Amino acid sequence: MVSFDIAGKRAIVTGAAQGLGQGVAEGYLEAGATVCLFDVNPKVEEVAAEYAAQGYKACAVVADVRDDTARAEAFTKAVEKLGGLDILVTAAGVQRRYPSTEFPIEEWDFVMDINLRAVFSLNQAAANQFIAQGGGGKIINFASMLTFFGGYTVPAYAASKGGVAQLTKAFGNEWASMGINVNAVAPGYMATDMNTALLDQSNPRYKEITDRIPAHRWGTPDDMKGVTIFLASQASDYLSGAIIPIDGGYLSR
Repeated sequence: MVSFDIAGKRAIVTGAAQGLGQGVAEGYLEAGATVCLFDVNPKVEEVAAEYAAQGYKACAVVADVRDDTARAEAFTKAVEKLGGLDILVTAAGVQRRYPSTEFPIEEWDFVMDINLRAVFSLNQAAANQFIAQGGGGKIINFASMLTFFGGYTVPAYAASKGGVAQLTKAFGNEWASMGINVNAVAPGYMATDMNTALLDQSNPRYKEITDRIPAHRWGTPDDMKGVTIFLASQASDYLSGAIIPIDGGYLSR
């Protein structure tokens, strides 16, 4: 019998202090998993404490995923707190907007370090942890609509999210035989802080985007829960290297 049950599983979710990462972490907690919320924002400790006060098995680690040393130390600390690892979700991400002719190289590095370099490193660390535990494990990376499109004024973000898709496929090729499933979700237009400018209804792009979404609404953190639980469960054991849009049908238009 196929199981979607993740009760008792141990998960790290990066970027979990707010937004889509918090939505994934909350979904896992509601499904009975133990979750270490991982974020550069110290607010993550308060968020985890609130979940723990509600009876969920939540803890937190504060770390800047851009810093190689801090990221490695935080990953080790999170695994120690969890007592092992079954699931990694790399939801942490940033975006910077400039005309492409003026895009500062330091901003390119900033975006690529967080959105791609850190994802590579954390995937690698999780795979080694899974192998040390005897194999098996789930990795869910965060791609984007800009994995498929180029976007406007966000060349670093588009490049980083294209890279996430290719990393997901490359790692899946190497690790699927060890029972490690590496897949990605590609959120569409979501009502989060990252999209504050686009959510301004006086912005012509808001209507243009909303009119294209067959669901006739922008996504929310709650919309991330079902698919990411599936990808963390036994039900996805034969899925590898997939990039799954969560976009209200945007790509179909």
